[in-house]
Order: sequence, then structure tokens, then C-alpha cells
Amino acid sequence: MSNENYNIYICGVGGQGIIKTSVIIGEAAMNQGLKVTMSEIHGMSQREGSVSTELRIGDYDSSIIPNHTADMLLSFEPIEVVKGLNKAHKDTKIVFNTTPIIPSSLSSSDKSYPSVDKITSTLKENFNNVHAIDGDKLAIDAGNIVSLNMVLLGAIVTDDNFPLSKESVIESMKNNLNPKFHELNIKAIENGFNAVK
Repeated sequence: MSNENYNIYICGVGGQGIIKTSVIIGEAAMNQGLKVTMSEIHGMSQREGSVSTELRIGDYDSSIIPNHTADMLLSFEPIEVVKGLNKAHKDTKIVFNTTPIIPSSLSSSDKSYPSVDKITSTLKENFNNVHAIDGDKLAIDAGNIVSLNMVLLGAIVTDDNFPLSKESVIESMKNNLNPKFHELNIKAIENGFNAVK
């Protein structure tokens, strides 16, 4: 693969498998002989709290991605992608799941969740490489909604500059997840991969 140095900012809400996804990417990088540093920021890590991780593959001293330098912004939820935009620049590859998780604080107030179509079109106007995918649907198609994180993992492997092969990501997934879900997770990775490819 072309680029050995690669910054990935991953965000979403608690319970979506963000940390596990980061661990799988990190281990895949190490298995390919690459250096990796990772930092985790848990909001309220129970359901609905913002969670983000920063993964830097390559020769970096700090685990924090400086603003506007991420190669990839992966978001498990539409509002969270907006919150993570300070990490992105014009050519950052942005992949996000279009299914909103409406926070209970919002449903009990008079504010409404912004239109996902509007978020998508605004992102596409301002960034060159935006992929909005219905990750929940692709996960259900693979066999279970809990495979959402694997769908999104498959989607990011499509980036030509992504330093990890799909094979090494699948290998790392197998090392980190229960064998009885391997078939489901491989299907989910393929669904995400094909959705973006």
C-alpha cells in the first residue's frame, strides 16, 4: 500500500463498538509491521455518550491527531461526524453511518434532530471524499445489527491510501471476536467494502 503514515479519527456513541473497531485496526497494523499509537476519549461510555478514538499508524510521537490532518474520519452516527470535522481537511476521506441515534435529551426537548440528508449534502459540498452509508441496513443484511462496526471497517479498507489490507483486518477481527460470529462479521466487512467500492 502507498502510505505508511495514516491518521484515523473514529467517533460515535457508546455501545456501537468503536473501541473494539480501533483495537482491530491497531492490531492489524502491528501484524503488518507498522507502528501504531492510539488514544481513546470516552464521553459517557454508556449508551448515547460520545466516544472517539484517534489512531495513528506510522512514526508518530503523539497519539493525538492535530486538527485538520486526519486521513480518515469514520463516524458511526451522523451528528458525531459533524462533531469530528475539526480533525478533517478538504481531502480527508469521510465515511459515516446515516442512521441517527436520537439522544434522550433531544427527544424530551423541543429541539429536533437535524436532517441526515442535509448533513450529507453539506459535507459533500465542503469535502471531496464523502461516503454516507446505511451501515445499520448493511449490518442487518449481514445477519445482525451488532455487526455495524464491521460494516464500517469494511468501508474504510476501500481507501487506496489505507495502509492495511482487507485480509489483515479480517485476520485481526478473528483474533479479537468470538469465532461463532466470524462468518457474520466477514459478511459485514464485505458489505461495507462493496458499499463504498
